[in-house]
Amino acid sequence: MPVVSRPEDFHEDELFVDAEPIVGRPIHLKVEGANLAGSIKLKAAASMIDAAQAEGRLPAGTTLVESSSGNLGVALATIAAHRGLSFLCVTDDRCNPVTLRLMRALGAQVHVVTRPDPEQGYLGARLRVVRELAGRPGHLWLNQYANEANWGAHYRRTAPAVLRNFPHLDVLFVGAGTTGTLMGCARYVRETTGGRTRVVGVDSVGSVTFGTPAGPRHVPGLGAGVPPAMFDPDLVDDFVLVPEIRGIQVCRELAAGGYLFGGSTGTVLAGALDWLATHDPARKLSAVTIAPDLGERYLDSVYDDDWVRQHFGLDALNVPPPTAEEEPDAQLPRSA
Repeated sequence: MPVVSRPEDFHEDELFVDAEPIVGRPIHLKVEGANLAGSIKLKAAASMIDAAQAEGRLPAGTTLVESSSGNLGVALATIAAHRGLSFLCVTDDRCNPVTLRLMRALGAQVHVVTRPDPEQGYLGARLRVVRELAGRPGHLWLNQYANEANWGAHYRRTAPAVLRNFPHLDVLFVGAGTTGTLMGCARYVRETTGGRTRVVGVDSVGSVTFGTPAGPRHVPGLGAGVPPAMFDPDLVDDFVLVPEIRGIQVCRELAAGGYLFGGSTGTVLAGALDWLATHDPARKLSAVTIAPDLGERYLDSVYDDDWVRQHFGLDALNVPPPTAEEEPDAQLPRSA
């Protein structure tokens, strides 16, 4: 029985899902949501806070400040609560409602940006607020977008766990947000396999990370409106862009098979399937996809039919909207 003294001490690093029975192609998902913060961001949060404390940048009374679309905010709030630190998260109105409630329940202050920057989107607007806050006395911005402790966590833990379980892996698919996971995994894989294992980045259509045009994005997690400072394209063998609705459809396909994953997982798996369909028609390559989080936080978005239709159109799910008579609970007797 595991007994932990810190929230970050529990993280199941050896959990993989064989997705072939669901998606019809040999591929495994590395499940990163099996921890007390519910996402892969727990690793980066612990790594960045540890580094700041080791470097003496967190004296008593300091307030941590960070920009986050949600999961890192929950991870930082979790560790900050345990260590008695103050934390202020700057997010935006795409953040899942349950994620906002989680951060506040853990004692974090939350500032929600409601208008995107005209050129750099919501991320640019969030960063403007963060820089202003970080300039105040007693505030420290961890800056996940340029912090080497971010990618270092995945260099030390995530990628080694993949190769321990799949020593002859052909392709690793990793989503691109801050690119911390992508850069850490890519560095380790390249150094360890000498290029034998390819690393393919997966991003959402509308993100600028790979030099493609900016566009609207509705699902928090992957993507960026500002080029990530730590991103090194030379470390990535290839990349694929996925329309958000395609990622949502794959999320729902997984859910129909009993696995409720987050929006980023659906997008990365969709990208992996599309890439493999083009580059591996004979289905000979072994493949692993990083699954950043689970799906409970997306019940009000990715798994909500009305939300999907509102953002992607009435035909997005290829099913007609239910009428009152067709609502599954419509014929149930009312309780007294």
